[in-house]
Amino acid sequence: MLHVAVVGSGPSGVYTAQTLVSHAPDRAHPGAAGPEEVGPQDIRVDVLDRLPCPYGLVRYGVAPDHEKIKSLQNNLRTVLDDPRVRFLGGVQVGADGVRPDQLLELYDAVVYCVGAATDRHLGIPGEDLPGSWSATEFVSWYSAHPDAVEDTFVRDVRSAVVIGVGNVAVDVCRILARGADDLRPTDIPQGALDALARSTVRDVHMVGRRGPSQAKFTTKELRELATLREAEVAVDAEELALDPDWADPSSLPAPNRRNVDVLHSWAELPPQGHARRIHLRFFLRPCELLDVGGRVGGVRFERTLPDGRGGVHGTGEFEDIEAQLVLRSVGYRGVPLDGLPFDTASGTVPNAAGRVLRDGRVAPGEYVAGWIKRGPTGVIGTNRPCAKETVNSLLEDATSHPRPPREHTTDPLTALRALGLRPVEWTGWQSIERAEAALGASLGRGPVKIPDWAGLLAAARNGTED
Repeated sequence: MLHVAVVGSGPSGVYTAQTLVSHAPDRAHPGAAGPEEVGPQDIRVDVLDRLPCPYGLVRYGVAPDHEKIKSLQNNLRTVLDDPRVRFLGGVQVGADGVRPDQLLELYDAVVYCVGAATDRHLGIPGEDLPGSWSATEFVSWYSAHPDAVEDTFVRDVRSAVVIGVGNVAVDVCRILARGADDLRPTDIPQGALDALARSTVRDVHMVGRRGPSQAKFTTKELRELATLREAEVAVDAEELALDPDWADPSSLPAPNRRNVDVLHSWAELPPQGHARRIHLRFFLRPCELLDVGGRVGGVRFERTLPDGRGGVHGTGEFEDIEAQLVLRSVGYRGVPLDGLPFDTASGTVPNAAGRVLRDGRVAPGEYVAGWIKRGPTGVIGTNRPCAKETVNSLLEDATSHPRPPREHTTDPLTALRALGLRPVEWTGWQSIERAEAALGASLGRGPVKIPDWAGLLAAARNGTED
């Protein structure tokens, strides 16, 4: 019997657990055997997460008004509800928790699916001014992440600048410009909803250093900006025409061509007179965040032009855009996990087909999947083949190069508790769900997320766990 720990309960972690148990008999349905290439006779999986709640970025990264994408939680739930899979939340791995070497004593194999937990920086003067944040921090705030900073973000803000032209940038622009009444039916935390209801934001500028044909947002996300009841989209045809593919986008890949077509149609629209405007800007490179009274008051950009090689070069022409709030959305980056090797250049754990490499050699029993394996690329579905490759490596090793028998034969949950940890089991998560439903009902809303550690842990322990 193979007992595997999967660290991380986001899509990559859950897909890893799902792939693992698909190779073993289902004890709940005795007639259902796994595939013929089964290695071990039986497989059990413990899915560990630092947070008391599962689902990773599906819960804490998908915008609250994206109900369809958030419904993916139902599919992830099915996996975590499998009797061969056990969710153990509130388990810190690394510093101040259980070390990787300790996990290897408790499990036959450990798969790390810890994602890319931080954001990239701009590296320009003024980036650390009050009012300058990463988009990740803003998303955590409106998604009720318990680590979110206590800041209303939008207080006394008339104009906001979002640096980046990917889907996350579109999300934060949409939340800034969307009316609170449209967000009320979602699970957005009450504090964020109240702050957005009081918001004085009137202009939101989404700015990219390259052209519209190279933007990373998807057309579906882009089009949503034009559906907001209280906001209109503004684009400048003369600015867009700086892109060589603007006049004839026929040679572009289909996703990029669709983006250009949408922007073409918006460039022809007259002002609608809505209370808020989303300005889509291109060919502007941020140079400096401007200090006004000790906090950010604007962003200085340099005009860029295509260099003919897919990049841009500066022109020496500058433009200042007023902003009391600046959100950078220029990509994610993995962070080192205490006790695991780390490649600082790529922001990943060195690996070969998911096998962790220590000093160039395979580390028996240690594996990675998801962003910490391949970098922050792809969409949610990309994690499926990534997890499958890692699991294939793990099962191949379990058959051909098995590790020596573990000295600890007790239930890992007992051992984790002996280390002073208090894992939140599946019943604890279900208790959190009930508490969030009750919170929403008390506010005249549907389920509303609990935004703080104390509230989540209190709900988890409410009559369900010691």
